[in-house]
Amino acid sequence: MSDDVRTDIAEAARSFGITPEDYMLPARHLIRIVDQDGTVLSTEEQGAEPGHDYPVPADEDLLEAYRRLVAGRRINDQNSALVRQGRMAVYPSSHGQEACQVAAAACLGEGDWLFPTYRDTVAVISRGVDPVEAMTIFRGDWHGGFDPRQHKVGIQSTPLTTQLLHAVGVAHAARLRGEDTVVVAMCGDGATSEGDFHEALNFAAVFHLPVIFFVQNNQYAISVPLARQTVAPSLAHKAVGYGMAGERVDGNDLVALLAVLERGVRLVRGGAGPLLVEAHTYRIQAHTNADDATRYREDAEVQEWLAKDPVKRMRTYLTDRGLLTEELQSRYEQEAEDIASALREGMNRESTPDPQDLFAHVYSVPTPQLAEQSAMLAEELSREEAS
Repeated sequence: MSDDVRTDIAEAARSFGITPEDYMLPARHLIRIVDQDGTVLSTEEQGAEPGHDYPVPADEDLLEAYRRLVAGRRINDQNSALVRQGRMAVYPSSHGQEACQVAAAACLGEGDWLFPTYRDTVAVISRGVDPVEAMTIFRGDWHGGFDPRQHKVGIQSTPLTTQLLHAVGVAHAARLRGEDTVVVAMCGDGATSEGDFHEALNFAAVFHLPVIFFVQNNQYAISVPLARQTVAPSLAHKAVGYGMAGERVDGNDLVALLAVLERGVRLVRGGAGPLLVEAHTYRIQAHTNADDATRYREDAEVQEWLAKDPVKRMRTYLTDRGLLTEELQSRYEQEAEDIASALREGMNRESTPDPQDLFAHVYSVPTPQLAEQSAMLAEELSREEAS
């Protein structure tokens, strides 16, 4: 670790009145502010420690996040229905993980970047991408559906963990250009078993980049439970091995997620270096519509996590505080229904793909091999039309 990096970490630790070692290691307890029944936990119950205590975000931020949370749940349910109707090829639902999705988008500024996984559709839409454009890739079209540069959101794709490398690349480029950019790189617990995870974290730490690695630990890498992936005390503990700070948070507690990620953005933007945040959550539905989750997990486990539902928890919390009225709730639900209606309409529109698009947008100047394949396809299509 360079002297400059040590100094930045020491300054970050000093701002919280703790040692650099305590700053880099996650809190001994999971950061949690609102219990699963919607009640606010006491300071002792939250497990607050020096340097790991988080104030409740502003009321207007909580209401806006809840509005997106309601929409996120409706988006997940609508997309799952569209798959069953044959309007989409596949959909990896984040039902039960919506609080993580909303918080990841909410913590970023206009000039910041988000790099999602294939399961992070709600985060992509919460960042401002049109819902129909966001879902284009899942209906089997040849493109990702939206312009990453316009929204500062990476394209969702199925290769595991490659988005982390893209994220640190953008952060490094922004640093070289002198831009005030923070990058949130999302991944799941399964991604932490990949080599790209190591390379991304090591590069970010060595070059002291403004990246938050946001790990949604939903307990399974498809069918492989976390216990078969690592024996580390937590995934957040992996951070210190790279020379960065780590933190653990209840991934179904939207209040705690907003508090942790918003402070994380301030830290990395201020020069404290990269940060690893592990959110404990659960994938309520199957990995995708092609998966049978009953083969590797018990229904009792699912029921236990259903009781920790982030939408119900947040609604109870806001209602008990007098922030959420029936009128507001009805408005949020109608907005969510409007999004679902737009998704149904957009996904039900028939598209006529041009097979030549397979070759037209791979390289700015097609290779000889692609040109040859394109000509072969054109000839074959011409014969079919003539027959």
